[in-house]
Amino acid sequence: MAIDTTPTPTPTPTPAPAAAESSAPRLSSRDRLVLFVLCAAQFMVALDFSVLNVALPVLGTDLGMSTSALQWAVTAFALPSGGFLLLFGRMGDLYGRRRLFLAGLALFGAASLLATFARDPASFLAGRALQGLGAAAIVPTGMSLLTTTFPEGPARDRALGISGTLLSLGFTVGMVAGGVLTDLLSWRSTMGLLALFALIVLPLAPRLLPESRTPERPRLDVPGAVTVTGGLLCLIYALTTAAEHGFGRTDVLVTLGAGLLLLAAFVAVESRTPAPLVSLPMLRRRTVAWGNLGGLVTFSMMSTVVFVLTLYLQEILHLNAFETGLVFGVQGVLSVVAGSCAPRVIGRFGARRTLAGALAGQGLLGLSLLALGEGSGSVVLATAAVSLASMCHLGAIISYGLTVTSGVPDEEQGLATGLVTSTQQVGITVGIPLLGVLATTAGDLRSGVHTVLVLDAAIVLAAAVLVAVGLRVARAGSGTVEAEPVGAR
Repeated sequence: MAIDTTPTPTPTPTPAPAAAESSAPRLSSRDRLVLFVLCAAQFMVALDFSVLNVALPVLGTDLGMSTSALQWAVTAFALPSGGFLLLFGRMGDLYGRRRLFLAGLALFGAASLLATFARDPASFLAGRALQGLGAAAIVPTGMSLLTTTFPEGPARDRALGISGTLLSLGFTVGMVAGGVLTDLLSWRSTMGLLALFALIVLPLAPRLLPESRTPERPRLDVPGAVTVTGGLLCLIYALTTAAEHGFGRTDVLVTLGAGLLLLAAFVAVESRTPAPLVSLPMLRRRTVAWGNLGGLVTFSMMSTVVFVLTLYLQEILHLNAFETGLVFGVQGVLSVVAGSCAPRVIGRFGARRTLAGALAGQGLLGLSLLALGEGSGSVVLATAAVSLASMCHLGAIISYGLTVTSGVPDEEQGLATGLVTSTQQVGITVGIPLLGVLATTAGDLRSGVHTVLVLDAAIVLAAAVLVAVGLRVARAGSGTVEAEPVGAR
């Protein structure tokens, strides 16, 4: 796909006092409440990605699900949550972001209750699928409400920093809380926790969130919606199934091929329709193309590191589930620290440089895990390396979101944030099937883990170079100076 390099005029910067530039933006009480509602919803969805993982064996015994069927507890959520993101992001642009956000919250809460009280596999999986559908509405509309509520600059940097921190923290907290709740209560409490989150946020949202939509009311691009949603559903199904059973199964190969064909058809449809679901000129923006590449790599490769490190800690270092959870608990704490620091780093160096630097840091720290042995010192190394890598990972999450959404008009924020969140979902999905399975199929687990770590680091470091070069050209092509001022993108 060609990348648009058309120069755009550079606005003359307005002088501002140095102290004002360096000071943290102040948010009003209402802004803080809006941020709380939006971030709580995002945290809830992030929690859902991991809170059930530790509880799966107990869940399977309780509901009579076979070991092979347990993957559907994850897949039933992943399919709609990833497949419908772009469609719901665009529907929010056209028909009202707050309206769709509230509908997604209500559906998510009701689905969580259904899963909590399920008495058979069918009702439980139905609840999980409806949770995924609700999440697909919450995530892109919630992020677009955030980017349209907080103006571009320090305020948005800070808001996205807090949102990104809670996104990362939610996944980590889910891993720890899932085990604790299952041990103390039952697996049902993990689903009940999600319902409680929805019940807290839902009454507050209508009072605080403004409605926003595009001023025009174009018709929804139905052919584009069908092809992109079908393509993403097929792709996510193929990759999540391959993570459990490998790429040799017929259904994996068929759905993988169908997904690629449907996504190719989607590009063809979008190039011909007068009101496309996804604007191809937007995809040709260097900030969108290279920013999303950085996001795809940081999510996919970090999920792979967490997966293989979990195997290493439990199978080679013989840590139990609680001790493994503590390792990732440290990671979560440092993610909070990174989230508070990231806006300042971005304000100093710009989101584009921060993205490239964060990717480089993530790759190098992942590479340091090759020093893992079988002694007790390896636990310290693993904790330090994965925690520092996660700090870089969080910096990449926040800076890629800012890179992609900066300069996008409000009427297209739902589309831009839909691309951001779709990249996030696909990234989380593809890493383990593409690389993680090498650790479990290599025969010797330790050598398999080392192979995965080398490949993982090579991909992240290569992406760091590509993003740095691509976004440097974008900055030069736009006519902006190389030394970005405070708050630059």
